[in-house]
Amino acid sequence: MLATFEFATAGRVVFGSGCRHKLGGILAPFGRRVLVVQGRSTRHDAWLLPLLADHALTHSSFAVAGEPTLDTARAGAEAARNEGCDVVLGLGGGSALDAAKAIAALATQPSDVLEYLEVIGNGKPLDAVPLACVAMPTTAGTGSEVTKNAVLGSLEHGVKASLRGPTMLPQVAVVDPELTCSMPPQVTAATGLDALVQLIEPFVCVRAQPLTDGLCREGLTRIRWALRQAWKRPSDLSSREAMSLASLCGGMALANAGLGAVHAFAGPLGVMLQAPHGAITAILLPGVMEANIHALRQRGEADGPLARYRDVARLLTGNTAAEAEDGMVWVRTLVADLAIPSLSAYGMTSADIPNVIVKAKQTSSMQGNPIVLNDAALTTILAEAV
Repeated sequence: MLATFEFATAGRVVFGSGCRHKLGGILAPFGRRVLVVQGRSTRHDAWLLPLLADHALTHSSFAVAGEPTLDTARAGAEAARNEGCDVVLGLGGGSALDAAKAIAALATQPSDVLEYLEVIGNGKPLDAVPLACVAMPTTAGTGSEVTKNAVLGSLEHGVKASLRGPTMLPQVAVVDPELTCSMPPQVTAATGLDALVQLIEPFVCVRAQPLTDGLCREGLTRIRWALRQAWKRPSDLSSREAMSLASLCGGMALANAGLGAVHAFAGPLGVMLQAPHGAITAILLPGVMEANIHALRQRGEADGPLARYRDVARLLTGNTAAEAEDGMVWVRTLVADLAIPSLSAYGMTSADIPNVIVKAKQTSSMQGNPIVLNDAALTTILAEAV
């Protein structure tokens, strides 16, 4: 018998090269005043502002410098209220999209973000319906346009935690692969490998389910050839389209199945190192795969998660006789070829490992890992990545 499961995603998904030109008409039904949340660059304004004007939409801008924090969310929510905004547009990478979702949610709440935040807050459900949110990624990796949470850093607590709720799913996700063609190779590599992580972890995690399985298989089939090609030839639209779709699949999969040890480590490391999320998950992925596969074999597994790792290997290598370890080797080679730096490049030392393990074990992502890893295994993963 099939286990009971749920599946939720953005209210509407608009995908395709050039679909950004539909944005004005997509935003207009939600109101007349738009808060545009994006990075510090305004390079998208040349095409964005005329689209808003064509539909008589006015706007305010809110810049997100780096990955969002509690103070980012507070300031953005205040800006949305003060400007009388009806809808929030997130335009950018995962940081901008997470900030947009958090801002849209907090703009209507009566209490501070800590009242609703997981782990370091009270974890209370949102009291009020958020402002409408439209999410438009300019990278291919996070899948944040179709997830129901926003990851926020707290420098005070030294961790990242999620603001989460079903009403935080964007009303519309607009995915235009042409917007990703300007990504430099190092950003393509880091975000693309994050997309790979977010296809593998939901597929092998304890909450995997039939709908997310199909999404993961679809994404892995595309990322197998597209990531290297997009990295080598940034303007190649076919590979950019494939990577955008793989990222979208990964976002829907993780939102409905969950993640694993890679993302359990990535939370505390992202705050401690101030390193790009994709670079952290990329360098950790081979070690986590190796540790999980080894632990599953030691437990005498033949089916279940180990069989899923075998499926991953066959999808990535194209070899129908591949074993689980072959997939790990394929990923390790890809990470090396794409020149992902070690964690020491961002200031991590072996002395930091015990503290990172303590914090990682407290995360919900670690609970989704396909097998419980002991501290020795967790230490080995981090030591290899430093």
